[in-house]
Amino acid sequence: MRDLTVATYQVVTRLPLEQAVSAIAGEQSTGTFVSVAGETDELRARHSAVVLDMTEIPAPITEALPGSRGDQPLHAALVRIGFPLDNTGPSLTNLFPVVAGNLYELRELAGLKLVDLELPAAFGDAYLPAGFAVDGTRRLVGRPSGVLIGTIVKPNVGLRPSDYVDLVLELGLAGADFIKDDEVNADCPPAPLPQRVRAVTAALDEVERRTGRRPMYAFNISDEPDRMLRNHDLVVAAGGTCVMVNLNVVGFPAVAMLRRHARVPIHAHVTGIGALARHAGLGIGHVAYQKLARLTGIDHLHCGGFHSKFYVTDDDVAAMVEAVRTPLLGGFPCLPVLSSAQWAGTAPVTLERTGTEDLLVLAGGGVLGHPDGPAAGITSIRQAWAATAAGVPLHEVDSPELVRALEHFGGVVAR
Repeated sequence: MRDLTVATYQVVTRLPLEQAVSAIAGEQSTGTFVSVAGETDELRARHSAVVLDMTEIPAPITEALPGSRGDQPLHAALVRIGFPLDNTGPSLTNLFPVVAGNLYELRELAGLKLVDLELPAAFGDAYLPAGFAVDGTRRLVGRPSGVLIGTIVKPNVGLRPSDYVDLVLELGLAGADFIKDDEVNADCPPAPLPQRVRAVTAALDEVERRTGRRPMYAFNISDEPDRMLRNHDLVVAAGGTCVMVNLNVVGFPAVAMLRRHARVPIHAHVTGIGALARHAGLGIGHVAYQKLARLTGIDHLHCGGFHSKFYVTDDDVAAMVEAVRTPLLGGFPCLPVLSSAQWAGTAPVTLERTGTEDLLVLAGGGVLGHPDGPAAGITSIRQAWAATAAGVPLHEVDSPELVRALEHFGGVVAR
């Protein structure tokens, strides 16, 4: 029996569904637009994709892919297609163009979204899982239990290295577990990475000297692959404990290469995910995406945020967190990261929807925008999570930092 990578798609077409689905299977395996001499029965038996099942679902009102063929009303289905492992091997570089490549260009399709993947065990043997994930991150930041609280350097561009010293010192002394560069700030002119690393690690040294704890700082090392490895080494040599990559910018294979080299956790930002996932009928869904991402060996993965400022719904975020926390091929653990408009008031909905404190919650404005300063912002979030875990409504807590946060940011977010 052949080993298969099984891709689940939401397919929309104006043609008979069987015709559209056959086009996907053929295009992404042995098919061409005409028969060719090498396409033997033996080759087809070994390498052709197979349609495993198809379930019709309600069709959308409009098509997502312009220029599609057919004059029938739109109809849709969830379709599972198996692609032979012999075609790709356990390789992300080979797999991605098969399950999410030219099929989006087929005129037989009026909409297509990759919503899930079932991967053969060989992929688990071919790639290194995360080296730190939840437990390793907790150990490095000295926080064995409870939600991990972090923040983002703001403003996200324009700061000079000397500005980082003051800000990181303030945030570290305020009790942040985690601080990160913004996704738009890698090796940029105002604060080149070598100077930024020196400035930040000096500030972290001072925080550790004063408090006995060293926050984790995720340096954005996103770059061309050879430079990215050098950037990692620069961070580690300076005493850094985390690197960050823009996953969709540098690419999955480059991150897998970094994982083989890495000595510290890899924090994966998903900037650009909206271009892949936002449309309900087009692209790559979050559940399929996180499986590809975790195969690269990342330790932390952004999952959106409850009641956030972005397009994802609370249901989307809950599903993404659950997916990231579910073992992949028996392993590949990963720490879910929540961000975007997170603050003390989002603690109840977050704990209720996820059922866990094994989360890294990043609060930019929720920390830096607290009326009594960043220390009060971080304290208010810890107070909110402690109260929520104890079953105490936030409005019944009389801690001044939390009271001020609720007054300033607008009350508890509805569950």
